[in-house]
Amino acid sequence: MIKKIIIIIFSLIFVVGIVFSLYKIINWKLNVDENKSIQKELKKKVKVVADDYKIDFKMLKEKNPDTIAYIKVNNTNIDYVVVKGTDNSYYLRHNFEKNYNIAGWIFADYHNKFDGTDRNIIIYGHNTKDGSMFETLRNVLNKDWYENKDNYKVTLVTENKTYYYQVFSTYTIVPEDYYINTAFSNDSEFGVFARTLKSRSNYNYNVDVGANDKILTLSSCIGDGSKRVVLHAKLITE
Repeated sequence: MIKKIIIIIFSLIFVVGIVFSLYKIINWKLNVDENKSIQKELKKKVKVVADDYKIDFKMLKEKNPDTIAYIKVNNTNIDYVVVKGTDNSYYLRHNFEKNYNIAGWIFADYHNKFDGTDRNIIIYGHNTKDGSMFETLRNVLNKDWYENKDNYKVTLVTENKTYYYQVFSTYTIVPEDYYINTAFSNDSEFGVFARTLKSRSNYNYNVDVGANDKILTLSSCIGDGSKRVVLHAKLITE
């Protein structure tokens, strides 16, 4: 009798586990599909002619006042409206329409001001494992990506100006606070910071970076989530 009860209990646990796993998979698929639908509609408001971006920020801000920029990374699927919340948690689990969504959205660090004074603008996105959000940021670790100079330019469009950045470092690292630092006491401290980021790169992009530069950082999970894939680029036009 006891043996039968134990078998029944373990059988129920197994069934519940299967049902929960199916629920998680279905929910993930629905969330990702919702974001893809949103992205498809948002892209209709983005026109690119000869590398000149025309973006209807007025419409985007009517849909979500947190809209702050647009990001494009060559030879990846990173081509998204960027939002900025009041913390770095909200958009981990909410999409552009502010619906709860496990895939989140592409968002800037809430410490960044986007007023021309930022020394390190940081943009985050989930690795959704389906090619959306920042999943293809891992492309920067591939030889065919980092040996192609056409990929070195990153475009960041704001309501008032288009900025171009040049990649100078790409790598993976365990989660840490150092590379996502946004506050620096002086130019000398920032110079050490920038050169440290360059020294981490898995490839030498032959780009000088120092105390007088401004940089852009992109970050996402990779693999099982125990590491981050990171791209750093320095501002080349302002």
